[in-house]
Amino acid sequence: MEFGFRETQAAYNSGSQNARAWTEQWVSEWLYCPNCGHDRLSQFPANVPVADFFCGACSDQFELKSAKKPFGPKLANGAYHKKIERLTSSTNPNFFLLKYDLAHLSVETVCVIPKHFFSPEIVEKRVPLAQSARRAGWVGSNILLGRIPEAGRIYVVQNGKPISKDVVVAAWQKTLFLRNAELSARGWLLEVMNCVERIGRQEFGIEDVYAFEPYLSSIYPGNSNVRPKIRQQLQVLRDHGYLDFIGRGLYRIKG
Repeated sequence: MEFGFRETQAAYNSGSQNARAWTEQWVSEWLYCPNCGHDRLSQFPANVPVADFFCGACSDQFELKSAKKPFGPKLANGAYHKKIERLTSSTNPNFFLLKYDLAHLSVETVCVIPKHFFSPEIVEKRVPLAQSARRAGWVGSNILLGRIPEAGRIYVVQNGKPISKDVVVAAWQKTLFLRNAELSARGWLLEVMNCVERIGRQEFGIEDVYAFEPYLSSIYPGNSNVRPKIRQQLQVLRDHGYLDFIGRGLYRIKG
């Protein structure tokens, strides 16, 4: 895997257009499908309003977001209602987040977020555009990256070094069970995974997760049975091999 952009001349007057062309070419040449391990991704034709790439073997789709600065807690995305609608679709794309070094025209970091880590709770509705705007009233969305568990940030390249394909695919497969969860249930699973990660230990007790009850209540104010819901999600994570139940209310995150 090479990290320098093959075509370094400026084909466009816009720097962002050049970066888009360079990063898309790099993905086409070097990235594989993290879902099935297929060696190459195919690019959709330009201006097709679906995604940027797809896997010819498993049909998963991918949207590429590239930036010269680190990604923050929010990621601007398309129309809010379309995004919410697409969450229920089999063609909802996974996200590649690619950070590049503009000075050296090279890739620094590539992180993939599987689509099964997306739920309505992490899609933020933006303020409608003003009436004076060209698309007056249009409502965009933000993806709240800060709400995605670390297990949903799978690095393909980190600090200019490639991660083994076997490691990437294994990390993807570890949480693939989320793809089969109903959207209404997936949000709870993801939030409990977040809470477990924030404890900061491989082994933890159920009381450690109960400590996040006020946080979970603020997200789901209509649920008055937060502790039973926590226990239910821990059982689901155990049943799917994400956690080990040690006994006496103790759990371990599987490596």
